[in-house]
Amino acid sequence: MSSASIDMMAALHGVVAQELLDRIKDGSATAADISNAIKFLKDNGIEARADKNAAVASLASQFPTFEDEDRALN
Repeated sequence: MSSASIDMMAALHGVVAQELLDRIKDGSATAADISNAIKFLKDNGIEARADKNAAVASLASQFPTFEDEDRALN
């Protein structure tokens, strides 16, 4: 059995990305789809920064913040 070519791997990568994106956009994504999308992004070195993305900043603002004194207790 021969190895997949670079072109084949690139095509598969694109199809996976598009399928995950389509499911998320149309609202049919399951929890597993979301988890797979997050892993796909992480595995490809994609990260979201709150200082560069308003949606990420909004999400981050929903989490509690801790004072330095609270951190010292851990």
